[in-house]
Amino acid sequence: MIGERGGEQLLHGEPHPGNLLSTKNGLLFIDLETCCRGPVEFDLTHAPAEVSEHYPGLDQDLLRKCRILVLAMITTWRWERGDQLPNGCQLGTEWLSQIRVALDRQGLDALR
Repeated sequence: MIGERGGEQLLHGEPHPGNLLSTKNGLLFIDLETCCRGPVEFDLTHAPAEVSEHYPGLDQDLLRKCRILVLAMITTWRWERGDQLPNGCQLGTEWLSQIRVALDRQGLDALR
């Protein structure tokens, strides 16, 4: 299980550029609805792949598993009846295909 691997710390839960505000004192995270505890690899799934190069000792296998998990989470949101994201259903379908490819590549036990 993802929660049993790596060190646990406070995570934003969704630290993508859309959840950052530029202030006179520097960057500020907003949208704290998905804060949680877990391995840093979970938060890094929202960052470009190059960002993980700045984290020595990062568990690359765990990062791959977290990427699949986060993709599954956001894909699920696209199927909500009230989803107002433009092209939400199209994105949901595309992301579901990406999940299937990732699981086929890594085997059905990819999240264990």
